[in-house]
Amino acid sequence: MGPWFFALIFCVNNLVPVQLEKTLEDYFLEHEVVPDVLSTAPAEYLFVDFPSGAVVYTGNELTPTLVKDVPHVWWDSADSQKLYTVAFVDPDAPSRITAASREWLHWLVGNVPGTDVMSGDVIAEHVGSGPGEGSGLHRYVFLVYEQPYELTFMETRMNNTSTENRASFSISSFADKYNLSLVAGNFYQAEYDDYVPILYEQLGLS
Repeated sequence: MGPWFFALIFCVNNLVPVQLEKTLEDYFLEHEVVPDVLSTAPAEYLFVDFPSGAVVYTGNELTPTLVKDVPHVWWDSADSQKLYTVAFVDPDAPSRITAASREWLHWLVGNVPGTDVMSGDVIAEHVGSGPGEGSGLHRYVFLVYEQPYELTFMETRMNNTSTENRASFSISSFADKYNLSLVAGNFYQAEYDDYVPILYEQLGLS
């Protein structure tokens, strides 16, 4: 891949070609997603957009209100005959400076046929961004891994009304455990807004 590449980004429900000024690896290194989450950057750009119209774009800043719902994800090399795992993590829990709970697991779906995430095996139901008040910007990382075959995941299932089993997760360790191959990724940043208390109430934290 050269010094930049093109991506098609949804902007107010229209596909817009965007020229990234750096490689995907550059963005992952600049924001320290490598090495905080991964040892190497994904080779492929992961497209992520939310029902609100918000689009994930290599570290752009979004609000918890905009990203509260389950997003749509896709990537160019997706093959409907293959199975994938989709993950969404926050390496900055409770803050980037004191990341004692790195990584906090927001969403994890395995055995996804192609990009049909809704047909996958939900290990952790989707929970939106909930950065604590005063904790600054958090990085929120989406990753896609290719599976070698259909897997039986041994992890406890997590619903979206509890924080149990979500803290101190490692997507890299999970990938090693199941022999997953990193395919694509993207990330955004967010800090506290007035949706966060609503999310905390949903999770039983209020």
